[in-house]
Amino acid sequence: MRLLVLGGTVFLSRAVADAALARGHEVVCAARGTSGSVPEGARLVEVDRAADLPDLGGPFDAVVDVARQPSWVRRALAATDGAHWVFVSTISVYADESTPGGGPGSLPLVPPVVDDTDLEAEPSAYGGLKVECERLVREGATSATVLRPGLIVGPGDPTGRFSYWPRRLADGGEVLAPGAPDDSVQVIDVRDLASWVVHCAEERVVDTLDAVGRSLPFADLLAQCADGVGSSVALTWVPQEHLIDHSVEPWAGPGSLPLWLPRPAYDGMLAHDVAPALAAGLQLRPLAETARDTLAWLRDTPDAVVTGIDRAREAALLGSWGARTGR
Repeated sequence: MRLLVLGGTVFLSRAVADAALARGHEVVCAARGTSGSVPEGARLVEVDRAADLPDLGGPFDAVVDVARQPSWVRRALAATDGAHWVFVSTISVYADESTPGGGPGSLPLVPPVVDDTDLEAEPSAYGGLKVECERLVREGATSATVLRPGLIVGPGDPTGRFSYWPRRLADGGEVLAPGAPDDSVQVIDVRDLASWVVHCAEERVVDTLDAVGRSLPFADLLAQCADGVGSSVALTWVPQEHLIDHSVEPWAGPGSLPLWLPRPAYDGMLAHDVAPALAAGLQLRPLAETARDTLAWLRDTPDAVVTGIDRAREAALLGSWGARTGR
């Protein structure tokens, strides 16, 4: 198979190129080439997707795209006639983040955003842009797979959200665990997603699927991560009301406890139905392996981004919770 990866230098798109090469495919990566290198064995075609595309070296059997701007998708579709497309969208296309167990066909979508938008100025447009990109791919490609990932994690993660937990758990001691032990969380290893993307390209799967891992209680995620990094910790669960009272941010950012989300408003965001993806060929590795490999990558990459509160802030929050409960 001749595969065009629109990207190929960073995180998921690079992992897709890696996975395709490992399966013996010919891979062309179209990217600016300023964010990193393409995997050994892939060919780089330098492009600026905000401008007209040069000759990409087609024809291609399949295309993988992670774009978020409609004009980028329109130009790429025009340049890759006849190829099967695998478009990587997002669960941010869903308007309902409170209903567990949902997915394509059962959850409403946000309205499409049809014009390119500066996401730094308007981050709320992200889901709507992806809705429009999905539409363009379904209507413009010969055939298409649309995958909607949740939180993608693992080595190379540029967001640092999941990475907080393997690093913190590896340090041991008393660990602040946010919310309630049975709050649902859901992540997918970038390597598992990349392999599935290639599978969908090989099989020319025509479907729209959530690209998620298994939903599990937060307590189980932390236990499996601790096992993966070889650490024994004491978890202190601090309810969301106390975290909110002390201005702790949810989800991501330097003042956050990553992966924690307020309930019940976000009961469904990390609880999508994984069964259709598994039936369509997705294979998932143990979470402990993801945590182990993420920690190894962090130790080998001193400048890797890790978001979340620092140890002093954690200690202060544990102290305030202890004072409140008299423990």
